[in-house]
Amino acid sequence: MLTVPIRQLGEPERPAVQRILDADPYAGAQIAERVASHGLNWWRSDGRIYGYEPARRIESIIWSGAHLVPVGATPPAVAAFADLLGAEARICSSIIGRSEAVLDLWDRLSGHWGPARDVRPNQPLLVTDRDPLVRPDPDVRLVRPSEVDQLFPAAVAMYTEEVGVSPMQDDGGRGYRRRIAELVKGKRAYARFDGDQVIFKAELAIITRRTTQVQGVWVHPDHRGQGLATAAMAAVVADALRRVAPTVSLYVNDYNRAARRVYQRCGFVSAGSFATVLF
Repeated sequence: MLTVPIRQLGEPERPAVQRILDADPYAGAQIAERVASHGLNWWRSDGRIYGYEPARRIESIIWSGAHLVPVGATPPAVAAFADLLGAEARICSSIIGRSEAVLDLWDRLSGHWGPARDVRPNQPLLVTDRDPLVRPDPDVRLVRPSEVDQLFPAAVAMYTEEVGVSPMQDDGGRGYRRRIAELVKGKRAYARFDGDQVIFKAELAIITRRTTQVQGVWVHPDHRGQGLATAAMAAVVADALRRVAPTVSLYVNDYNRAARRVYQRCGFVSAGSFATVLF
């Protein structure tokens, strides 16, 4: 039995959902992009949004789809969400969000859904709203649709290195390639090329009216430790701020000290901490 009122939300609750997303535009970016594109009709957005509603006011939400994403989730809300979700089979491939909520949620769900393949408890969430002081690399540019074949091997290498499994294993990489092609078509994929080889890449994986979230940052192993990443990332940030959104955000594993130094040089500052549970 659920401990408090909790229910699936739809279009009538859109103002309340937007209020919660606006209160935390970085943690809620993934949901905000989907709501802006598809509304709250679950059959259009491939996921459901549930609301925690004590005293007849929606205070917290959670997105349940390919990823599980809590936003504004207080401890009572997490307990309610876990009550609901723990009674169902897991459908998500990860739990992502503010570290306190994610770790509390996983503590409550692990007995139902465990074990996880990996738990990353502290991923600094970083944000910037100004041009980097570092001179941007003029050779970093948007990837052209004709260059998807060159970009794709670099994207697979990044994904495998970061996530720990290959995106090729389920369907031969067809779904992942479609995603990369969509990012390129949407002018959301950046790269620096050396001939036909990608030596740096990054994508604007999420875009909302409040922020764009950078993911997939990768430097070819043969070019690491040469100072390439800072100027390359500065180019991404400068273009994204000029062309896409008023802020640029990302999250990074706490143990990736090299990447954290790059982001610091590019002007990113702390906006809290994420956690990710991978299945």
